[in-house]
Amino acid sequence: MAGYYYSIKNLLGYFPKGQLMSKPKIAIVHDWLYGGGAEKVVLEIHKLYPEAPIYTSFCSDEWRKKLDHKVITGYLQCWPFSKIRRFLPLLRQWWFAQLDLSEYDIIISSSGNGEAKFARKSHPEQLHICYCHTPTHFYWRHYDEYIKRPSFRPRWLARLGLRTLVRPLKKRDFIAAQQVDVFIANSTGIQADIAEFYQKKSTVIFPPIDLSNFSPLSKTRQKKSIPKKPRCLVWGRIVPMKRLDVAIEACQKLGWQLDIIGKGPDMDRLKKLAGSHTNFLGFADDATREKYIKKADLFIFCSHEDFGIAPVEALAAGIPVVAYQAGGALDYIKPGKNGWFFSDQTAEELIKTLKELPGKKVSPTKISATANEFSAAIFRKSMKNIVEKSWKEYSHENRH
Repeated sequence: MAGYYYSIKNLLGYFPKGQLMSKPKIAIVHDWLYGGGAEKVVLEIHKLYPEAPIYTSFCSDEWRKKLDHKVITGYLQCWPFSKIRRFLPLLRQWWFAQLDLSEYDIIISSSGNGEAKFARKSHPEQLHICYCHTPTHFYWRHYDEYIKRPSFRPRWLARLGLRTLVRPLKKRDFIAAQQVDVFIANSTGIQADIAEFYQKKSTVIFPPIDLSNFSPLSKTRQKKSIPKKPRCLVWGRIVPMKRLDVAIEACQKLGWQLDIIGKGPDMDRLKKLAGSHTNFLGFADDATREKYIKKADLFIFCSHEDFGIAPVEALAAGIPVVAYQAGGALDYIKPGKNGWFFSDQTAEELIKTLKELPGKKVSPTKISATANEFSAAIFRKSMKNIVEKSWKEYSHENRH
Protein backbone atom coordinates (compact mmCIF):
# COMPACT_ATOMS: atom_id res chain seq x y z
CA MET A 1 0.00 0.00 0.00
CA ALA A 2 2.80 2.40 0.94
CA GLY A 3 4.50 1.73 -2.44
CA TYR A 4 1.27 2.41 -4.34
CA TYR A 5 0.78 5.67 -2.42
CA TYR A 6 4.35 6.71 -3.17
CA SER A 7 3.92 6.11 -6.93
CA ILE A 8 0.77 8.24 -7.00
CA LYS A 9 2.57 11.02 -5.17
CA ASN A 10 5.40 10.86 -7.73
CA LEU A 11 2.92 11.23 -10.57
CA LEU A 12 1.57 14.40 -8.99
CA GLY A 13 4.99 15.96 -9.37
CA TYR A 14 4.62 15.94 -13.17
CA PHE A 15 1.52 18.12 -13.18
CA PRO A 16 1.88 21.89 -13.60
CA LYS A 17 2.01 23.88 -10.40
CA GLY A 18 -1.47 24.42 -8.98
CA GLN A 19 -3.05 21.34 -10.57
CA LEU A 20 -4.09 18.43 -8.39
CA MET A 21 -2.61 20.25 -5.41
CA SER A 22 -4.59 20.08 -2.16
CA LYS A 23 -4.04 20.80 1.49
CA PRO A 24 -1.46 18.41 2.93
CA LYS A 25 -2.78 15.67 5.16
CA ILE A 26 -1.27 15.94 8.65
CA ALA A 27 -0.67 13.51 11.53
CA ILE A 28 0.40 14.61 15.02
CA VAL A 29 2.57 12.31 17.14
CA HIS A 30 3.36 12.86 20.84
CA ASP A 31 5.24 10.93 23.53
CA TRP A 32 2.31 10.51 25.98
CA LEU A 33 -0.64 12.58 27.15
CA TYR A 34 -1.45 12.86 30.83
CA GLY A 35 -0.52 16.36 31.97
CA GLY A 36 2.27 18.91 31.70
CA GLY A 37 3.65 21.67 29.51
CA ALA A 38 4.40 19.42 26.53
CA GLU A 39 0.73 18.41 26.34
CA LYS A 40 -0.21 22.07 26.02
CA VAL A 41 1.95 22.24 22.90
CA VAL A 42 -0.05 19.36 21.41
CA LEU A 43 -3.31 21.10 22.33
CA GLU A 44 -2.30 24.24 20.44
CA ILE A 45 -1.13 22.24 17.41
CA HIS A 46 -4.50 20.44 17.52
CA LYS A 47 -6.25 23.84 17.39
CA LEU A 48 -4.28 24.60 14.22
CA TYR A 49 -5.07 21.21 12.62
CA PRO A 50 -8.29 19.94 14.25
CA GLU A 51 -8.75 17.14 11.70
CA ALA A 52 -5.30 15.64 12.28
CA PRO A 53 -5.24 12.42 14.34
CA ILE A 54 -2.93 12.37 17.36
CA TYR A 55 -0.86 9.22 17.85
CA THR A 56 0.57 8.61 21.32
CA SER A 57 1.74 5.75 23.55
CA PHE A 58 -0.71 6.55 26.36
CA CYS A 59 -3.51 9.07 26.93
CA SER A 60 -5.55 9.90 30.03
CA ASP A 61 -9.32 10.26 29.75
CA GLU A 62 -8.99 13.96 30.57
CA TRP A 63 -6.65 14.63 27.65
CA ARG A 64 -8.68 12.47 25.28
CA LYS A 65 -11.61 14.80 25.90
CA LYS A 66 -9.47 17.94 25.59
CA LEU A 67 -8.27 16.74 22.20
CA ASP A 68 -11.78 16.01 20.91
CA HIS A 69 -11.26 12.22 20.91
CA LYS A 70 -8.78 12.50 18.03
CA VAL A 71 -6.24 10.41 19.97
CA ILE A 72 -5.00 7.02 18.73
CA THR A 73 -3.12 4.83 21.22
CA GLY A 74 -1.41 1.45 21.17
CA TYR A 75 -0.93 -1.59 23.36
CA LEU A 76 0.78 0.40 26.15
CA GLN A 77 -2.57 2.07 26.82
CA CYS A 78 -3.84 -1.28 28.09
CA TRP A 79 -1.07 -1.85 30.64
CA PRO A 80 -2.57 -1.80 34.16
CA PHE A 81 0.22 0.12 35.92
CA SER A 82 0.55 3.63 34.53
CA LYS A 83 3.92 4.37 36.18
CA ILE A 84 5.55 1.37 34.48
CA ARG A 85 4.82 2.81 31.03
CA ARG A 86 7.30 5.63 31.58
CA PHE A 87 10.17 3.21 32.18
CA LEU A 88 9.82 1.18 28.99
CA PRO A 89 11.61 3.36 26.42
CA LEU A 90 12.66 0.46 24.19
CA LEU A 91 9.05 -0.70 23.77
CA ARG A 92 7.92 2.86 23.07
CA GLN A 93 10.72 3.31 20.54
CA TRP A 94 9.51 0.19 18.77
CA TRP A 95 5.84 1.20 18.89
CA PHE A 96 6.41 4.65 17.39
CA ALA A 97 8.76 3.26 14.72
CA GLN A 98 6.12 0.73 13.64
CA LEU A 99 3.33 3.27 13.13
CA ASP A 100 1.88 3.22 9.62
CA LEU A 101 1.66 6.90 8.68
CA SER A 102 1.88 6.36 4.93
CA GLU A 103 -1.37 8.20 4.15
CA TYR A 104 -0.09 11.51 5.56
CA ASP A 105 1.93 14.22 3.86
CA ILE A 106 3.26 15.86 7.03
CA ILE A 107 4.16 14.23 10.35
CA ILE A 108 4.39 16.72 13.23
CA SER A 109 6.00 15.05 16.22
CA SER A 110 6.14 16.62 19.67
CA SER A 111 8.98 14.91 21.48
CA GLY A 112 10.84 15.42 24.74
CA ASN A 113 11.78 12.69 27.18
CA GLY A 114 9.83 10.21 25.07
CA GLU A 115 10.06 8.67 21.64
CA ALA A 116 7.63 10.44 19.29
CA LYS A 117 10.51 11.43 17.00
CA PHE A 118 10.88 7.69 16.20
CA ALA A 119 7.82 7.95 13.93
CA ARG A 120 9.12 6.98 10.49
CA LYS A 121 8.38 8.33 7.06
CA SER A 122 6.93 5.71 4.71
CA HIS A 123 8.24 7.38 1.56
CA PRO A 124 10.67 10.21 0.69
CA GLU A 125 7.98 12.78 -0.12
CA GLN A 126 6.68 12.88 3.41
CA LEU A 127 7.84 15.75 5.63
CA HIS A 128 8.69 15.12 9.30
CA ILE A 129 8.68 18.23 11.52
CA CYS A 130 9.72 17.65 15.14
CA TYR A 131 8.92 20.12 17.92
CA CYS A 132 11.68 19.14 20.33
CA HIS A 133 11.10 19.94 24.00
CA THR A 134 14.50 18.43 24.77
CA PRO A 135 16.88 15.71 23.65
CA THR A 136 16.01 12.94 26.12
CA HIS A 137 17.35 14.05 29.52
CA PHE A 138 18.74 10.79 30.79
CA TYR A 139 20.53 10.00 27.50
CA TRP A 140 22.18 13.35 27.01
CA ARG A 141 22.47 16.59 29.00
CA HIS A 142 21.20 15.35 32.39
CA TYR A 143 22.52 11.76 32.54
CA ASP A 144 24.86 12.50 35.46
CA GLU A 145 22.06 14.28 37.33
CA TYR A 146 19.75 11.27 36.94
CA ILE A 147 22.48 8.93 38.19
CA LYS A 148 23.09 11.15 41.21
CA ARG A 149 19.42 11.90 41.97
CA PRO A 150 17.09 9.34 40.31
CA SER A 151 13.50 10.60 40.20
CA PHE A 152 12.00 7.15 40.81
CA ARG A 153 12.55 4.36 43.33
CA PRO A 154 14.12 2.05 44.28
CA ARG A 155 17.09 4.23 43.39
CA TRP A 156 19.55 1.34 43.10
CA LEU A 157 17.33 -0.20 40.42
CA ALA A 158 17.00 3.15 38.64
CA ARG A 159 20.77 3.56 38.54
CA LEU A 160 21.27 -0.02 37.33
CA GLY A 161 18.73 0.48 34.55
CA LEU A 162 20.32 3.74 33.44
CA ARG A 163 23.86 2.34 33.36
CA THR A 164 22.75 -0.78 31.50
CA LEU A 165 20.32 0.61 28.93
CA VAL A 166 21.32 4.19 28.19
CA ARG A 167 24.13 3.47 25.71
CA PRO A 168 22.04 1.43 23.20
CA LEU A 169 18.97 3.64 23.70
CA LYS A 170 21.07 6.76 23.15
CA LYS A 171 22.41 5.36 19.87
CA ARG A 172 18.89 4.61 18.64
CA ASP A 173 17.74 8.08 19.70
CA PHE A 174 20.50 9.71 17.63
CA ILE A 175 19.61 7.61 14.57
CA ALA A 176 15.93 8.56 14.91
CA ALA A 177 16.84 12.24 15.08
CA GLN A 178 18.65 11.99 11.74
CA GLN A 179 15.37 11.04 10.04
CA VAL A 180 13.70 14.33 11.05
CA ASP A 181 13.55 16.90 8.23
CA VAL A 182 12.83 20.03 10.30
CA PHE A 183 13.61 20.51 13.98
CA ILE A 184 11.91 23.16 16.12
CA ALA A 185 13.44 23.91 19.53
CA ASN A 186 11.47 25.27 22.48
CA SER A 187 14.34 27.52 23.64
CA THR A 188 17.77 28.71 22.57
CA GLY A 189 19.25 26.29 25.10
CA ILE A 190 17.52 23.34 23.45
CA GLN A 191 18.54 24.69 20.05
CA ALA A 192 22.16 24.40 21.22
CA ASP A 193 21.51 20.87 22.58
CA ILE A 194 19.98 19.74 19.27
CA ALA A 195 23.09 21.01 17.47
CA GLU A 196 25.45 19.37 19.99
CA PHE A 197 23.74 16.00 20.49
CA TYR A 198 21.87 15.45 17.20
CA GLN A 199 24.12 17.56 14.95
CA LYS A 200 21.06 19.19 13.40
CA LYS A 201 19.97 22.79 12.89
CA SER A 202 16.70 24.03 14.38
CA THR A 203 14.39 27.03 14.65
CA VAL A 204 13.28 28.34 18.04
CA ILE A 205 9.57 28.67 18.79
CA PHE A 206 8.78 29.25 22.45
CA PRO A 207 6.07 26.99 23.93
CA PRO A 208 2.53 28.35 24.46
CA ILE A 209 1.69 29.53 27.96
CA ASP A 210 -1.82 30.42 29.11
CA LEU A 211 -1.26 33.76 30.82
CA SER A 212 -4.95 34.61 31.32
CA ASN A 213 -5.00 33.48 34.97
CA PHE A 214 -1.79 35.34 35.83
CA SER A 215 -1.56 38.63 33.90
CA PRO A 216 -4.58 40.25 35.66
CA LEU A 217 -2.91 39.65 39.04
CA SER A 218 -0.06 42.01 38.16
CA LYS A 219 -2.49 44.95 38.20
CA THR A 220 -3.51 44.24 41.78
CA ARG A 221 0.03 43.97 43.16
CA GLN A 222 0.98 46.97 45.28
CA LYS A 223 4.64 46.00 45.79
CA LYS A 224 6.98 48.69 44.44
CA SER A 225 10.24 47.45 45.96
CA ILE A 226 11.78 44.33 47.50
CA PRO A 227 11.36 44.42 51.32
CA LYS A 228 14.09 43.77 53.85
CA LYS A 229 12.86 40.18 54.38
CA PRO A 230 11.14 39.16 51.14
CA ARG A 231 8.55 36.38 51.03
CA CYS A 232 9.59 33.84 48.39
CA LEU A 233 7.47 31.48 46.33
CA VAL A 234 7.93 28.32 44.24
CA TRP A 235 5.39 26.17 42.42
CA GLY A 236 5.62 23.09 40.23
CA ARG A 237 6.38 19.36 40.47
CA ILE A 238 8.55 18.45 43.43
CA VAL A 239 11.25 16.26 41.87
CA PRO A 240 15.04 16.15 42.43
CA MET A 241 15.90 17.94 39.18
CA LYS A 242 14.03 21.06 40.33
CA ARG A 243 16.74 21.53 43.01
CA LEU A 244 14.32 22.93 45.56
CA ASP A 245 16.86 21.94 48.21
CA VAL A 246 18.93 24.95 47.09
CA ALA A 247 16.02 27.37 47.65
CA ILE A 248 15.11 25.78 50.99
CA GLU A 249 18.65 25.98 52.34
CA ALA A 250 19.16 29.55 51.16
CA CYS A 251 15.90 30.85 52.63
CA GLN A 252 16.51 28.93 55.83
CA LYS A 253 19.93 30.56 56.32
CA LEU A 254 18.56 34.03 55.54
CA GLY A 255 15.48 33.58 57.72
CA TRP A 256 13.17 34.35 54.78
CA GLN A 257 9.74 32.73 54.32
CA LEU A 258 9.52 30.22 51.44
CA ASP A 259 6.12 28.93 50.25
CA ILE A 260 6.18 25.81 48.06
CA ILE A 261 3.12 24.83 46.02
CA GLY A 262 3.09 21.39 44.43
CA LYS A 263 3.53 17.68 45.00
CA GLY A 264 6.04 15.07 43.93
CA PRO A 265 8.32 12.20 44.94
CA ASP A 266 10.97 14.48 46.45
CA MET A 267 8.65 16.05 49.03
CA ASP A 268 9.50 13.74 51.96
CA ARG A 269 13.25 14.29 51.52
CA LEU A 270 12.82 18.06 51.29
CA LYS A 271 10.60 18.22 54.38
CA LYS A 272 13.45 16.67 56.38
CA LEU A 273 15.79 19.43 55.16
CA ALA A 274 13.36 22.27 55.79
CA GLY A 275 12.83 24.24 58.95
CA SER A 276 10.26 26.67 60.27
CA HIS A 277 10.72 29.12 57.39
CA THR A 278 9.48 26.67 54.73
CA ASN A 279 5.78 26.14 54.12
CA PHE A 280 4.78 23.09 52.03
CA LEU A 281 1.29 23.73 50.66
CA GLY A 282 0.90 20.62 48.48
CA PHE A 283 -1.53 20.84 45.58
CA ALA A 284 -3.29 24.21 45.56
CA ASP A 285 -6.39 25.31 43.67
CA ASP A 286 -6.41 28.58 41.72
CA ALA A 287 -7.77 30.61 44.64
CA THR A 288 -5.05 29.38 47.02
CA ARG A 289 -2.29 29.96 44.47
CA GLU A 290 -3.63 33.46 43.80
CA LYS A 291 -3.53 34.17 47.55
CA TYR A 292 0.17 33.28 47.78
CA ILE A 293 1.02 35.07 44.53
CA LYS A 294 -0.30 38.27 46.09
CA LYS A 295 1.87 37.70 49.17
CA ALA A 296 5.05 36.86 47.25
CA ASP A 297 7.92 39.29 46.72
CA LEU A 298 10.14 36.89 44.73
CA PHE A 299 9.80 33.68 42.74
CA ILE A 300 12.84 31.38 43.03
CA PHE A 301 13.78 29.05 40.18
CA CYS A 302 16.76 26.76 40.82
CA SER A 303 16.36 24.25 38.00
CA HIS A 304 18.24 23.86 34.72
CA GLU A 305 15.06 23.58 32.64
CA ASP A 306 14.56 23.09 28.93
CA PHE A 307 12.23 26.09 29.10
CA GLY A 308 10.39 26.46 32.42
CA ILE A 309 6.73 27.43 32.39
CA ALA A 310 6.27 28.30 36.09
CA PRO A 311 8.75 31.24 36.04
CA VAL A 312 6.99 32.76 33.03
CA GLU A 313 3.65 32.41 34.82
CA ALA A 314 5.22 34.19 37.81
CA LEU A 315 6.47 36.99 35.55
CA ALA A 316 2.99 37.34 34.04
CA ALA A 317 1.64 37.76 37.59
CA GLY A 318 4.15 40.59 38.12
CA ILE A 319 6.53 38.69 40.43
CA PRO A 320 10.27 39.20 39.78
CA VAL A 321 12.14 35.91 39.33
CA VAL A 322 15.50 34.85 40.74
CA ALA A 323 16.72 32.07 38.43
CA TYR A 324 19.67 29.77 37.92
CA GLN A 325 21.61 31.15 34.95
CA ALA A 326 21.13 28.28 32.51
CA GLY A 327 18.66 26.68 30.11
CA GLY A 328 15.34 28.26 29.20
CA ALA A 329 15.63 31.00 31.83
CA LEU A 330 18.18 32.73 29.60
CA ASP A 331 15.36 33.43 27.11
CA TYR A 332 13.02 35.29 29.46
CA ILE A 333 14.90 36.65 32.48
CA LYS A 334 16.11 40.19 31.80
CA PRO A 335 18.46 41.05 34.70
CA GLY A 336 17.37 44.19 36.51
CA LYS A 337 14.15 44.40 34.48
CA ASN A 338 12.12 41.35 35.52
CA GLY A 339 14.52 39.33 37.67
CA TRP A 340 18.07 38.32 38.51
CA PHE A 341 20.39 35.36 37.96
CA PHE A 342 22.60 33.30 40.26
CA SER A 343 25.51 31.48 38.67
CA ASP A 344 25.72 28.09 40.38
CA GLN A 345 23.18 25.60 41.78
CA THR A 346 24.27 26.08 45.38
CA ALA A 347 22.66 27.79 48.36
CA GLU A 348 25.78 29.95 48.73
CA GLU A 349 25.50 31.41 45.21
CA LEU A 350 21.74 31.93 45.56
CA ILE A 351 22.27 33.71 48.88
CA LYS A 352 24.80 36.08 47.25
CA THR A 353 22.15 37.20 44.77
CA LEU A 354 19.28 37.33 47.27
CA LYS A 355 21.24 39.53 49.69
CA GLU A 356 21.57 42.21 47.01
CA LEU A 357 17.81 42.51 46.37
CA PRO A 358 16.16 44.23 49.39
CA GLY A 359 15.39 47.83 48.44
CA LYS A 360 15.42 47.15 44.67
CA LYS A 361 12.59 48.93 42.81
CA VAL A 362 10.11 46.76 40.90
CA SER A 363 7.16 47.43 38.59
CA PRO A 364 4.64 44.54 38.52
CA THR A 365 2.97 45.72 35.30
CA LYS A 366 6.30 46.11 33.49
CA ILE A 367 7.43 42.70 34.73
CA SER A 368 4.15 41.18 33.50
CA ALA A 369 4.60 42.72 30.05
CA THR A 370 7.84 40.77 29.52
CA ALA A 371 5.82 37.51 29.49
CA ASN A 372 3.54 38.52 26.61
CA GLU A 373 5.78 37.05 23.89
CA PHE A 374 5.04 33.54 25.19
CA SER A 375 1.31 33.57 24.47
CA ALA A 376 -0.54 30.70 22.77
CA ALA A 377 -1.57 32.99 19.89
CA ILE A 378 2.06 33.79 19.03
CA PHE A 379 2.93 30.08 19.25
CA ARG A 380 0.14 29.09 16.82
CA LYS A 381 1.10 31.80 14.34
CA SER A 382 4.78 30.77 14.42
CA MET A 383 3.97 27.05 14.07
CA LYS A 384 1.60 27.65 11.18
CA ASN A 385 4.21 29.74 9.37
CA ILE A 386 7.01 27.18 9.72
CA VAL A 387 4.77 24.23 8.71
CA GLU A 388 3.54 26.05 5.59
CA LYS A 389 7.00 27.33 4.66
CA SER A 390 8.65 23.93 5.18
CA TRP A 391 5.97 22.10 3.20
CA LYS A 392 6.21 24.57 0.32
CA GLU A 393 9.99 24.26 0.15
CA TYR A 394 9.97 20.48 0.60
CA SER A 395 7.27 19.96 -2.04
CA HIS A 396 9.16 22.17 -4.49
CA GLU A 397 12.36 20.17 -3.98
CA ASN A 398 10.56 16.88 -4.56
CA ARG A 399 8.85 18.14 -7.72
CA HIS A 400 12.20 19.11 -9.19
